[in-house]
This record gives sequence, C-alpha cells and structure tokens, in this order.
Amino acid sequence: MELHNLTPAPGSNKKNKRVGRGPGSGYGGTSTRGHKGAKSRSGYSRKIGFEGGQMPLQRRVPKFGFQNINRKEYKAINLDALQALAEAKDLARITVEDLRNAGLVAKNCLVKVLGNGALTRKVEVVADAFSKKAEEAITAAGGTAVPTTK
Repeated sequence: MELHNLTPAPGSNKKNKRVGRGPGSGYGGTSTRGHKGAKSRSGYSRKIGFEGGQMPLQRRVPKFGFQNINRKEYKAINLDALQALAEAKDLARITVEDLRNAGLVAKNCLVKVLGNGALTRKVEVVADAFSKKAEEAITAAGGTAVPTTK
C-alpha cells in the first residue's frame, strides 16, 4: 500500500446533489423545491416558532413574574436535625461538610440554620447563614454559631 493507491472505503463518499443544472440532471426546473410560494424562493427562512400564521405559543402564553439573578437560595436545616446529628456521631463541631456526609444537603447548597426544635448539646455550628432564633438557641446551649465567609 502506497500513498498513490489509497482510496476511500466504498460507499463513504457520495456525490453532491447539484440542483438547477437543466433537465438532463433530473433536478432541473423547480430544483426539488416544488411550485411557487415562499419556500421555493431563494433566501427563505421561517421564523422560529412559526405556526403557519396561527398565533405562536410564545405569544399566546402570558408573561409573568420576576427572576432575581442575584438571589441566593439556602437549604434550611433546623436545630432538631443538628441535635440528632450531634448525638448520632458525637460531634462537638458541625460543618456544612458534616451535613453533606449525613445526606442532609446536596453538594453545592448554601445552608441556613433555622430555629425549629431544641438544641441541648454544646456545639460549634459552621453554616452559611443563621436565623436569629437559631443563633440565640445555639449560644444559649453554650455553643457558637460561625458563619462561613464566601
């Protein structure tokens, strides 16, 4: 095998359909475009969402609401969940990583500790945010609430 006798595999190369080159080609006349109408003209392109003149879906459905691009969404963790985790694993310091390992929060979630339930153990809690009630309950139990800095 030399460079001069290399050929493509049979059937891998197809001839281009050359339209509009006279009747002998089989693709002359209307050049496979049918007769008349916008679709037969050069430069035709249909609008995205065009429904044959019917009012398109994106214009039929009303727009509403507001999406704040700066919104931070927190996963809420209550004090009773922290109490249960601290007792089960005998922790003196609970971080977001501990909550992830316990399956309470997903990988990239921001965590906010809320004050539902009671905390009896002295625990240092590291989270992204705290409610006032949760922070008071943690300090009342002798622990500390440490916000993470991002």
